[in-house]
Amino acid sequence: MNVGRPDPVISIDARAIRELDLKPLHALMHQPLAAQLKDGAVVELTYSWPRDANDPREVSECPEPRLWALRADATYPWLPLLLERSGGSLAQYVAMLVPHDFSPNEGIRFDPQGLELWVTQRLMLLDQLSRDQPHSQRGNLGQMAATLGYELDPSFWALLDQHPSPQGQARTL
Repeated sequence: MNVGRPDPVISIDARAIRELDLKPLHALMHQPLAAQLKDGAVVELTYSWPRDANDPREVSECPEPRLWALRADATYPWLPLLLERSGGSLAQYVAMLVPHDFSPNEGIRFDPQGLELWVTQRLMLLDQLSRDQPHSQRGNLGQMAATLGYELDPSFWALLDQHPSPQGQARTL
């Protein structure tokens, strides 16, 4: 990231998780969305959640960190666009939100229907939110989907373009 920008590694400690405190994200999220998106997918979230040495669960299988991630996702729905992909930060974050199983041999195995619904909804939402940005985020969105195992057909975007949502509707409830 650029000098003066927040650290791309954001630690979420047990206190923040227990209190549903999103302050660890504030340095990044209080920038304009265009500034957040400028560096692309470089943010890594690390979770410090105490588990017994005999607890076989991954952090994404623990209810408390999942609840924190749900709150973060509801507050900052564009966060997945910022998460690095090759090291697994995006996959781990999505595992906090989508039903899955974890296998030591195979890693995260998402519920196929749950993941498909989440990816589709997120593509629609983030495309709408990014329409007022100086540059289209569709390439970034396609890369995000590809990281999760989805190849987007150009007809998906064409279908959305046929009947765009009214400007600003996604921002106000």
